[in-house]
Amino acid sequence: MSRVLIVGDLHCPAEHPGYLQFCRDLYYQWDCDQVVFIGDIVDHHAISFHATNPQCPGSEDEYKLALVSTQKWYKVFPQAKICLGNHDLRVLRLAESVKIPKRYIKDFSEVWKTPDWDWDYEFLIDNVIYFHGEGTSGIHPAWNAITKKMKSVVMGHCHSRSGVKHMTTRHERFFGMDTGCGICSDAWQFTYGKNNLVRPFISAGVVIDGHPYSEAMPCGIKEIYHRSNF
Repeated sequence: MSRVLIVGDLHCPAEHPGYLQFCRDLYYQWDCDQVVFIGDIVDHHAISFHATNPQCPGSEDEYKLALVSTQKWYKVFPQAKICLGNHDLRVLRLAESVKIPKRYIKDFSEVWKTPDWDWDYEFLIDNVIYFHGEGTSGIHPAWNAITKKMKSVVMGHCHSRSGVKHMTTRHERFFGMDTGCGICSDAWQFTYGKNNLVRPFISAGVVIDGHPYSEAMPCGIKEIYHRSNF
């Protein structure tokens, strides 16, 4: 059985400045032996199909900034599984939109200089599915996912959702964990949501021998991981 740390959506270079330290601390506090990034490692704001913020850098500059951020995470967690998120896949989808086949695109490990990271759509560890969560929504997105997959699920994607919800059948017990995220909501990439009543929830997850634990990051004013401390 495994002791898995789950890192929420990062959207590099727009991650919260205290989130790396928080995740590193959790890794040692829980004595983890595996790391899963739940997806959207990078934001790719400049090549979005949606309207882009004029204050954000262009695609080349954004790549350079995101690479610096990604390398910080790679240095701390050199062995990890990466669930591909919808933002990670923006390059492939943009290429497909102009009829460029996948064979012409570099793989993610080469682009982000992470040779020992395993990038894939989903992973199965101790009969728990880890995937980004694209296509899910609602108040309890992960719970909605387990009703379709009929396995325990850990997912991200929905930034304002964090926590664990359980379901049982006559023969099995399942859990759904919404990981939350690790973004900096004040970054230009997220100005579209500045007036939303429900804010991003900064948190991570841990699954120990198949049992889930949701960990909120203490990042309010005067708390240890507040951005002013980094």
